[in-house]
Amino acid sequence: MAARIPGTSRAELIADTALALLAERGMRGLTHRAVDERAGLPQGSTSNQARTRLALLEAAVTRQAEREAEVLTPAELPVAGANLDDVAAALARALHRSLTDHRELLVSRYELALEATRRPELRAHYDAAGRQFREPLVALMAAAGSGAPERHALGLVSFGEGLMFSCAAGSYHAEVPSEPELRRGFSELLHGMLAGPASR
Repeated sequence: MAARIPGTSRAELIADTALALLAERGMRGLTHRAVDERAGLPQGSTSNQARTRLALLEAAVTRQAEREAEVLTPAELPVAGANLDDVAAALARALHRSLTDHRELLVSRYELALEATRRPELRAHYDAAGRQFREPLVALMAAAGSGAPERHALGLVSFGEGLMFSCAAGSYHAEVPSEPELRRGFSELLHGMLAGPASR
């Protein structure tokens, strides 16, 4: 039976269980029956909550975004005008937590991302969920003085995503960088982006 996160609803339990199954068994292992069994729910509960496979996947995408947003609390987020080292520290903190305490979420995200490449209807849902992370980062880069905040936000996301994949599923899976190492990496990237003509 899946461990229930305190305070979660049945819908959240179903979505959390779907994410756990994706991380453990991959896309083929995610079925309505499997979710019922793992969550300890009566047979048919998942079907009542999410009638189709697409509905179940959309619920998983939504829950994935909610749980990833909790990795760094709002109080820890850098504010407009924060110096680049504070931004680097916040990004490193979130990335290190993802790599050490939330590795299952990283794997389920990759499963969902790959499935979204094959399902246009899921792609739209996945991209909409992802905008909640992209848009604040673009605004933060603009506030930091970037003349190309969209491009610089993409660079930051790509750097972070590359590290997460390498350390969760790639050849560095047994070599997770420390938080200070991640902070130095983000700091070098940010200062390099926003120094001189490259920031335009």
